[in-house]
Amino acid sequence: MWVDTHCHLDAQEFNGEGDLVAARARAQGVQQMVVPAVCCANFASVAELGKSGGYALGIHPLFVPEAQEQDLQCLRTTVAAAMHDPYFVAIGEIGLDYFLPELCTPAIREKQEYFYREQLCIARDFGLPVLLHVRRSIDPILKQLRRIGVSGGIAHAFNGSEQQAQMLIQLGFKLGFGGALTFSRALRLRHLAATLPLSALVLETDAPDMAPSWLSGTANSPEHLPRIAEIIAQLRNISLEQLATQTTLNARAVLPRLPVLS
Repeated sequence: MWVDTHCHLDAQEFNGEGDLVAARARAQGVQQMVVPAVCCANFASVAELGKSGGYALGIHPLFVPEAQEQDLQCLRTTVAAAMHDPYFVAIGEIGLDYFLPELCTPAIREKQEYFYREQLCIARDFGLPVLLHVRRSIDPILKQLRRIGVSGGIAHAFNGSEQQAQMLIQLGFKLGFGGALTFSRALRLRHLAATLPLSALVLETDAPDMAPSWLSGTANSPEHLPRIAEIIAQLRNISLEQLATQTTLNARAVLPRLPVLS
């Protein structure tokens, strides 16, 4: 079986049919999908869709500019209640985005960093792993991870250096790989997927984003995860079965609350 550790089944591209998207993915062998939140407004919808395998609660850096202080209290309160939910697995999607120009003004960068720190503290207080958004921000991400100890997590859509990968691994993180490496020009990413310890890799689609090469700019879906996995298996010269078994074990190791579905 495959585990998609990061897919946004509640995204508007799925037209409210996230359950049907999940069903198509299960038909392709993707038995579990972890659905991360992006803001307080979608906490309820991801909790419902999380019955496809698990969900996370957090405030995405793209939503930080409009977020208010009370959103952090909303997160803390919702997390406290969700600790009784067997499908609740992590804090996420949280992190820093220094790629989009509108997120890089001094005031917004400072606000991003504040929300990131505060959400790491929530994860630490509840003993939860985190799903990290890391876009041109790996060094400040690492700085706060060293300062605020959390129970590991996943560096979603990892695209850093080998040295940065090792730093994250040492801090108890797995590295998420998905559609970006299906492009033949993604040489560095393919090298990382081929050479990093297999025990450090988890698979993801980030659906409806991060579409693989064969989708030609259309919306991604978790049903494409096995085909993405084929490329990783080829790069590593291992069987699909070995990749499926190990990446599933990795996902369960880093997300210990991930339910075992029959």
